[in-house]
Amino acid sequence: MKRGFYTIMAAQFFSSLADNALFVAAVELLRTGGGGEWQRAALVPMFALFYVVLAPWVGAFADARPKGQVMFMSNAIKIAGCLMMLFGSHPLLAYAVVGLGAAAYSPAKYGILTELLPPSQLVKANGWIEGLTIGSIILGVLLGGQLVGPRLSGWLLGFDLPGIDTPIDTPPEAAIASLVLVYAVAAVFNLRIPHTGVEMRPLPANKLSLLADFRRCNSRLWRDRLGQISLATTTLFWGVSGNMRYIVLAWAAVALGYGTTQAAGLVGVVAIGTAVGAVAASMRVRLDRATAVMPLGMLMGALVICMVFVQHLWVAVPFLIFLGALGGYIVVPMNALLQHRGHNLMGAGRSIAVQNFNEQAAILGMGVLYSASAGAGMPAFSAIALFGAVVVVVMVLIELWHRHNQRHHTAEVEHLLEIARSDRLHG
Repeated sequence: MKRGFYTIMAAQFFSSLADNALFVAAVELLRTGGGGEWQRAALVPMFALFYVVLAPWVGAFADARPKGQVMFMSNAIKIAGCLMMLFGSHPLLAYAVVGLGAAAYSPAKYGILTELLPPSQLVKANGWIEGLTIGSIILGVLLGGQLVGPRLSGWLLGFDLPGIDTPIDTPPEAAIASLVLVYAVAAVFNLRIPHTGVEMRPLPANKLSLLADFRRCNSRLWRDRLGQISLATTTLFWGVSGNMRYIVLAWAAVALGYGTTQAAGLVGVVAIGTAVGAVAASMRVRLDRATAVMPLGMLMGALVICMVFVQHLWVAVPFLIFLGALGGYIVVPMNALLQHRGHNLMGAGRSIAVQNFNEQAAILGMGVLYSASAGAGMPAFSAIALFGAVVVVVMVLIELWHRHNQRHHTAEVEHLLEIARSDRLHG
């Protein structure tokens, strides 16, 4: 790997660490502030909101500037969202601002990989990035759980700066204030990300013209015989897994009687499995064989349904690790294939923005559905079973779609696979 790749990894680790710890802190902030179950569930779709709303612009913005600079600006927005939480804004609104920073960060984070590395290293790079991201999820949710727990929060609340009076009076507020410093560390690494030498694509004078450009890019990726399959798979995966982060917290409370600090550890357990699956896929799956992992998606959906029958911790831990491993093994090669096709069709930043739009729209839609169901009194077990059934049905449909392409568009599919096999044809 090129030297700049490791700087990208460090920046991603600290930014993702803070993102995941902040989610736990925001859940606890709403809980202790009297927010209902539906408000806590609504954190997930609120985070996804700006991914969807700003999708036509964030990809083009990432392609118009050095991507390290874009990542630095995005972390600054996340810090602003944290400060809003501390100084009286509603947590849902402030968390949406953090999501705005994440929406701008993502096209740069993934887009720089296709600028820096050849296709032969994309699956491996995605494996390491996803593995590191998942490691940061594990540590992030554990850190968030501990920051709002009695031991660390007591120490943080007892720490006073001479002559400075702050509005930080509760454990969640102390946790959020601490996470501002973690975002600052990520920003320092952002400034050290090297320029890749790829020519910038200036933003047009008429920014509204990007709407039409985005529609064309979105349509182009959905028409591509490999792009459409990888995009459909990753959209489904993130739509479900994005909401499972909260659902695991709700399930742990019902099935095991856990509070936020204990339940956060189980979110980390899922992430451990995902990290293992991601690294295994990076070592075993070639880019041109990425679609071979799709049948595992049906098994993953079936396991999500079986989760409702798990009532004991000694069963839950290995079960959640295996569930996470399946997800990691599926998403890494499919994500790499999608990046590869997008880079060839329209440029890295724009393709990642299209990917984010579809994936975050799925998170937003399913999150709104879950939040509305929670508000109407739907049990967590029923929501989990519904999510699992959706995964099984949709993965069957995607598999049938790919087989149809192989039968009826054989030459086109083979040509695209040949491009995926060759570094010389990349870009």
